[in-house]
Amino acid sequence: MATEREALVRVEDLRMHFPIVHGILRRQVGAIKAVDGVNFEIYKRETLALAGESGCGKSTTGRLLLQLYRATTGRVLFAGQDITALKGEKLRRMRTRMQMIFQDPQASLNPRMTVGSIVGEPLEEHDVVQGRANKRIRVQDLLDAVGLNPSYASRYPHEFSGGQRQRIGIARALALNPEFIVCDEPIAALDVSIQAQVVNLLEDLQASFGLTYLFISHDLSMIRHIADRVAIMYLGKIMELGPSARVYDAPLHPYTKALLSAVPIPDPALESERRRTILTGDVPNAANPPSGCPFRTRCPIAIDRCALEEPAWRELSTGHFVACHLAE
Repeated sequence: MATEREALVRVEDLRMHFPIVHGILRRQVGAIKAVDGVNFEIYKRETLALAGESGCGKSTTGRLLLQLYRATTGRVLFAGQDITALKGEKLRRMRTRMQMIFQDPQASLNPRMTVGSIVGEPLEEHDVVQGRANKRIRVQDLLDAVGLNPSYASRYPHEFSGGQRQRIGIARALALNPEFIVCDEPIAALDVSIQAQVVNLLEDLQASFGLTYLFISHDLSMIRHIADRVAIMYLGKIMELGPSARVYDAPLHPYTKALLSAVPIPDPALESERRRTILTGDVPNAANPPSGCPFRTRCPIAIDRCALEEPAWRELSTGHFVACHLAE
């Protein structure tokens, strides 16, 4: 669990609206509101999980934090510095402190490069290790840190399993000694038997190197084991945020309750007695979100006020926030 409460990353009213263009002149006729005014902090050496259904804006948020996308409005502060205002060489230097682990290890690794070249590429790009021998030693140390034989450096990605390829991706992300890593669905493409191994590896690396994670996933059962705090996202907005144990044991938002009701319980007796919340309808179009509360069109307890007024972001107990008129 995180012991320091100093924020490494601070997000303020962050928005990413992708333009919709039409016609020969490519005029903008609307916008897809992928991320629509989110605010949160990630404390040093903690894991904040960002959860929600596919298409809710989780991955876009992660890319905004690393400046892989440039925000429409809002700010991202990293160690107190507004990185949304950085460009060129200043942004390039800042990126050595932030890295990403991608969802699909097969797609994110160049099949024409050896493992040693893939892991060592950041070292070459940023020229942080001098001399070929020192770079080779650094690559071997990184492979060893993620549980791979250093002799694998001369092999190619296709020679490895999915779990091993993800370990290669993790080694590459560690190459520059980052402080912050965005884990974008890092276990979604892996077999269930391998997922726990990768999560355990991430936890071990966090303890060893003092890392801070944004862990993006739709797998709430796995999130419970790795996250210090959990943020629940829907249609570009955060619905609930709080300590992991509190969100799981006493969820406040109807959407959170619905998601958690679908997570299986290993006790057959409890599972058979549990009531599930079945959400009706589809997720609304992000180009034309509902008025008021974005979840109201699928919410089982929505009232008239939900269509007229967007819920305020409220702290109902220490560190536990929710955007719902009816939460208490």
